[in-house]
Amino acid sequence: MNIRFKIMSTLLAAIRADLRRPHAFAHERVGFIAAGLAAAHDELLILARDYRPVRDEDYLRDQSVGAMISAEAIRGARQWAMNERVAIFHVHMHGGRGVPGFSGVDNRENARFVPNFVSVAPHAVHGAIVLSDTAAFGQVWLDRKSPQPFITRFAEVGMPIRNWRAA
Repeated sequence: MNIRFKIMSTLLAAIRADLRRPHAFAHERVGFIAAGLAAAHDELLILARDYRPVRDEDYLRDQSVGAMISAEAIRGARQWAMNERVAIFHVHMHGGRGVPGFSGVDNRENARFVPNFVSVAPHAVHGAIVLSDTAAFGQVWLDRKSPQPFITRFAEVGMPIRNWRAA
């Protein structure tokens, strides 16, 4: 399956700016991207529409990870998916240049909570994205049982348009 993710450069810049903000105790910030979907044959197009940061009070103290968020933060994002009938993508940032990758902790935690989005909002795919300063990398859950493919290509729509392969 060819999975493409498109995002406006203004939205991507706002997300990166938010994720760079310091937190009182968490080492990184987290947010959620809402997206619309278009599919045909073996193609899936994900169109980023909106972003919501995790509120400061929804971070939990946990020294074993860069950021741990509360069940309330995840519940709010799941409610957003159900109410607005959107795909939801958990997003955080590793910084640096080039295409980033998920850490072992990212892989473990994504596998624990992203399938819950599929359960409560099965009308859409859901997933996780990690950003660098210049690119992104992501994975999609099509349902609870299928393999979770990686996003094949990202496009930042603005002046200029930027494309990169991520899988």
